[in-house]
Amino acid sequence: MAAKKKSAALRAGAERKLTKHATGLDPFLDKIVGGDCIETMRELPAGSIDLIFADPPYNLQLGGDLTRPDNSRVDGVDDDWDRFDSFEAYDRFTRSWLAEARRVLKPDGAIWVIGSYHNIFRVGTALQDEGFWILNDIIWNKTNPMPNFRGTRFTNAHETLIWAARDKKSRYTFNYSALKAANDDLQMRSDWSIPLCTGNERLKSAGGAKAHPTQKPEALLYRVLIGTTNPGDVVLDPFFGSGTTGAVAKLLGRRFIGIERDADYRAAAAKRIAAVDPARAEDLKTAPSRRAAPRVSFGAVVERGLLRPGDRLVDARGKHEARVKADGSIAVKGPDGAVQGSIHKMGALVQKAEACNGWTYWHYEEKTGLKPLDFLRDKVRKEMKV
Repeated sequence: MAAKKKSAALRAGAERKLTKHATGLDPFLDKIVGGDCIETMRELPAGSIDLIFADPPYNLQLGGDLTRPDNSRVDGVDDDWDRFDSFEAYDRFTRSWLAEARRVLKPDGAIWVIGSYHNIFRVGTALQDEGFWILNDIIWNKTNPMPNFRGTRFTNAHETLIWAARDKKSRYTFNYSALKAANDDLQMRSDWSIPLCTGNERLKSAGGAKAHPTQKPEALLYRVLIGTTNPGDVVLDPFFGSGTTGAVAKLLGRRFIGIERDADYRAAAAKRIAAVDPARAEDLKTAPSRRAAPRVSFGAVVERGLLRPGDRLVDARGKHEARVKADGSIAVKGPDGAVQGSIHKMGALVQKAEACNGWTYWHYEEKTGLKPLDFLRDKVRKEMKV
């Protein structure tokens, strides 16, 4: 009985969190809106979206049919939505939707845009010109790419994702520890090897053809949403297509808004999302991020007696030495005598570097050997939670 009450309380808490962003968005939340993405975004309140994932037209500029060596036709992208009269027309379109995207993002919001060599460099320029702050470019390495049938170029085996904050000062979400845990305790790199969606994941029309020519794999969106959103966040996809963003958002307890002008794509996406069984709220908790942890000063470590004034600190190789001072600063030997300052400034000084993370650079001696100061910071943080 107690377990049932606990589960009910967790679900209720999750539901409250899922509605905390709903002000002004109720008509759009968890819906696929038919229409033009720019016009529809103009209906959304300013500063209301946590994350945007955009898979815009690539402007492939294909000329004629593409065939395999056996003369069968390749089912490529030849839809009207991917055709623009010129690069200038594509640039105007890109800047228009990006301007609306930036308007609807929260101050600490962020955007992902995916593209190929046909468009991603033009999109990257437009992102910077519109005021976004680029954080990373991610290479999606397709482990099962389509061959280059004509044999005139390298096989196009990757696409590029740009991750950008709304502006330089945004405190964007990055679940570093969660991604590291998912990657067997190794830092998540900026090259992701994920196959194209095939088999049962690939949506098909009644006639057996692809329901959408550029359907993205759910594994790609899963990593994006786990890494850069939290449960209850609102994710906007202005080029919703077959609904991959919505399907993964529903699974992971995020809210979504999809914009798609093609009725057939909307129908396929709606059917797909309806079949998704959301994960339980208690299973959505990710590994805690250090950025979200309480701030601890080195002075707090000294105040609690975890280190004493006069204790010796060294770097991992024992090349540089410092002494702990009573006020939470440390002293190192300089060319003109002792120099005193924070663990960060003194770490940078002895290395002749621009900056230094003193928590990981300086170490103290224990019976088991040297340990970084970060170990003591974690002790203080655990005390703060009690």
